[in-house]
Amino acid sequence: MNMIDVQQAPQKAVLFGTDRPENDLWGELPLEELGRLAETAGAQVIDRVVQRVRRIDPVTYIGRGKAEEIKEIIQDEEADLAIFDDELSPSQARNLKALFDVQVLDRTELILDIFARHARTTEARLQVELAQLEYLLPRLKNMWVHLSRIRGGIGLRGPGETQLETDRRLIQKQITLLKRKLRKIESRHRVRLAGRQGIPTFALVGYTNAGKSSLLRALSGSDVLVRDQLFSTLDTTTRKVEIDSHELLFSDTVGFISRLPHRLVASFKATLEEVVGADRLLLVVDVSNPHYAERIRVVENVLSEIGAGKIERTLVFNKTDLVTDRQLLFRAADSYPDATFSSAVDGPKGLKHLKAHLSGLIEAGESEFSIRLEPREGRLAAAFHRLGRVLEHRVEEGVLLMRVRMPRPLAQQLVKNTPYENQLRGALK
Repeated sequence: MNMIDVQQAPQKAVLFGTDRPENDLWGELPLEELGRLAETAGAQVIDRVVQRVRRIDPVTYIGRGKAEEIKEIIQDEEADLAIFDDELSPSQARNLKALFDVQVLDRTELILDIFARHARTTEARLQVELAQLEYLLPRLKNMWVHLSRIRGGIGLRGPGETQLETDRRLIQKQITLLKRKLRKIESRHRVRLAGRQGIPTFALVGYTNAGKSSLLRALSGSDVLVRDQLFSTLDTTTRKVEIDSHELLFSDTVGFISRLPHRLVASFKATLEEVVGADRLLLVVDVSNPHYAERIRVVENVLSEIGAGKIERTLVFNKTDLVTDRQLLFRAADSYPDATFSSAVDGPKGLKHLKAHLSGLIEAGESEFSIRLEPREGRLAAAFHRLGRVLEHRVEEGVLLMRVRMPRPLAQQLVKNTPYENQLRGALK
């Protein structure tokens, strides 16, 4: 799979897109998002071409006449790349590359390239490699490369086998190996998530570059990678945060985007377990972006796709510091009355409303109960102190009496499979 090499001078790119109904819905400048993706990948956008397409041409996608026009632009601008905002078939990509005599990428391949650059951990690299190989496999017929890096010396070529068959078999073998490794990672994720039971967990989700990482950094005060570019976060980052004596866990996850390639969603299943396993989602929205309503819908669709559509969520309108017209914030509040507002760069005052909202959510789900513990249950008593609010604590006739306020599920988890399970059940009636 060809990649843009950012170690060299930025490659000059011509962008091409079709005029589809959702372009009007988003109201963006032509190919605005594709341009940001190209720049994130290290390319310099020198021209954009948008065409209304009535019928997709099976040979060149855009028709021979338009393809010849783009060829002239590429030659005049001395461009190195032609990037299409749609996914091209293997034959369309081959034909366009032969006509343009430059590298041709589609939207999916560009996003895969960005993910490959931003993958830092072993898990993220495995996920990206799996997505790349699954993208590459049906395109082998049109790519006369031997993939020696992927084969890595494994002698699998049989008698009479063509190089294409060898490469296809090697890739399939690598895909199987990657899926096996990712299943093991997924199992470890589940074990880790199970170990967090009892501590309320919030997953930050949202459109890419909505400010999720900045928000997590502001809430936790920890060093979280923050960059003003698309898909800067691929690996899940979890931080512990204390809000009004409540201990909470927040996880930052990969950002979403319109027409996110399905193979990426599938490959990042282990990472997205953080979303599916959260107690609540914080859907972070860049309220300064005029198209935030459409982006909310994109995120909602992806959440449904990964099985997180029914998890309770809070809409967080972020980046309020970038909004100069305060009427825009009032209109957002009217349209989404249950939402809260935040600014990750405005210090404590920028987080005041969000923290108050989170504290209210925790307190609304709390129950107050009394429990009698044997003196030897020091560890359980300490857990009530650490995870809840102990309103009363006294020893009477050798028995520890405690009156506690904490989330009901958390209290039930602490006494599960202990002699106090029935006692707590009666206290919570």
